[in-house]
Amino acid sequence: MVVQLTEKRLKTLVRESVEEALDSKLMRLSSILLPKVSRKEQKEIERLYKNPAHKTARSYFIKV
Repeated sequence: MVVQLTEKRLKTLVRESVEEALDSKLMRLSSILLPKVSRKEQKEIERLYKNPAHKTARSYFIKV
């Protein structure tokens, strides 16, 4: 079975794959660089500052 891809389609596929890989690596790096917060500290932050003024645009859960 022979699959024919145009050069433009191949570039698009490669670009998308690279973007996905970089996104996942950057999210992992970001999570590593964020300081760890204990439950006690988090409760104190929530008590002091209540809820955020606006909704979060995106939330990511990353297994580290």
